[in-house]
Amino acid sequence: MMPTMQDDLVHTLGTELGITDLSPEEQERLIASFGEVALKAATVAVLEKVPEGKREEFATLAEAGDPVALSSFLDTEVPGHEAIAGAAVAEEFKRFKESTVA
Repeated sequence: MMPTMQDDLVHTLGTELGITDLSPEEQERLIASFGEVALKAATVAVLEKVPEGKREEFATLAEAGDPVALSSFLDTEVPGHEAIAGAAVAEEFKRFKESTVA
């Protein structure tokens, strides 16, 4: 059976996270868990930078599920939001790797 793109991604992430000694199922579970944590960390990091008076608008846009409108809002209200989110994900990645080594 040929590996799928998801299999390749799980293998790559498993290698980066240092969890290749686990079963494929356990790797997928940990990667999914890490993804949830990373997404929350990125969201919180960006939300903290949204001006207080604009947070309700941010919430409305986020709930509407329009990525273009949300991105446009963040471009205006939180310049550099991609870097902020990236830094938060990188920090969670570092913590995750440290916790799997410990």
